[in-house]
Amino acid sequence: MIPYGKQTISENDIKSVVDVLRSDFLTQGPVVPQFEEQLCNYTGVKYATAVNSCTSALHIACLSLDLGPGDILWTSAITFAASANCALYCGASVDFVDIDLDTCLMSTESLRKKLEQAEIDGCLPKIVIPVHFAGQPCNMEKICELGVQYGFSIIEDAAHAVGSTYKDKFVGSCTYSDITVFSFHPVKMITTGEGGAALTNNVKLADCMNLLRSHGITKDLHKMKNKSEGDWYYEQIILGFNYRMTDIQAALGISQLNRISKFIKERKKIADKYSSELDLRALSFLKQKKIGSNHYLYVIKLDYADKKLRNKLYYYLLENNIGVQIHYIPLYKNKFYKNLGSEREYPNSEKYYNSTLTIPSFYNLNKEQQDIIIYLINNYLLKYIHE
Repeated sequence: MIPYGKQTISENDIKSVVDVLRSDFLTQGPVVPQFEEQLCNYTGVKYATAVNSCTSALHIACLSLDLGPGDILWTSAITFAASANCALYCGASVDFVDIDLDTCLMSTESLRKKLEQAEIDGCLPKIVIPVHFAGQPCNMEKICELGVQYGFSIIEDAAHAVGSTYKDKFVGSCTYSDITVFSFHPVKMITTGEGGAALTNNVKLADCMNLLRSHGITKDLHKMKNKSEGDWYYEQIILGFNYRMTDIQAALGISQLNRISKFIKERKKIADKYSSELDLRALSFLKQKKIGSNHYLYVIKLDYADKKLRNKLYYYLLENNIGVQIHYIPLYKNKFYKNLGSEREYPNSEKYYNSTLTIPSFYNLNKEQQDIIIYLINNYLLKYIHE
């Protein structure tokens, strides 16, 4: 089976992890701060908080921005559940914004219209989470302008976009947002096994997120309310969580981050080959704007008029040992969110969901494997064209 995505682990990755296993600290040692520093150096952001998952990063990002009961968070209708669940963890509610059909990114026009109506109705969002789907950044400049106009904070969900660039800066620089979150899941651009990070240029947000990831406890004398009783003394300032990343994970992250340019270069080659050799008579691709996508996912779009075509091709490829995926089922169609009253439909998200398929793309996908994938897709669609 050729998977749609997988991690790439080198001997140096293994050595980096083994070095930590042989050290004095498996967690709460020096390697996590080193990884955070490397993330800052790479993206140009001032502060990074490494955590055990991107979901945790989203949670503490929302809490640091004071999201709570009575507040509303908006995110893309096409995204993974965590982009919305983080609001519910805080006791807030969630609503969705339709996508641009060509890119699957949050539609700034849909966002603008929704904000205009929300202002009239008195239900503006406190936070908007644009999702950099498939590694392609959203129109952050426009979203930031709307944030200033309507008074909402912005968290960039960059789970797909480590290494992507926007307006000549790396995603994660937080030039147009309050916080950016990364994912280091095994199928993402770099991996720590499981893991994530929250990046910001705001020291107050960074301090808050650092507290939240470690039980809300500090040993910093300047943050304590009571006088220290000795070197052993610590104080819980707020209610936090155990969202810490281990030094084992961070060591892998540092080693992986050192190779990210190679990962991106190879994924671009894979994307270019698909774009030049797949039969365009029955499919198209997500439009890549002139911005720096890391080519995390390769998504094909099939004939909108035939909803069964995508499903048939999905099972045909699986039967031929090609791992494919659908990114994503619209969140509002999920029974959990329907039970919360999410009944509205989003036309572009519906069309996208019914007609798209993610095909394999990862660093070690070789030419022979890619040739097989292209042949199978073209061969199947050729029959469809002539029916």
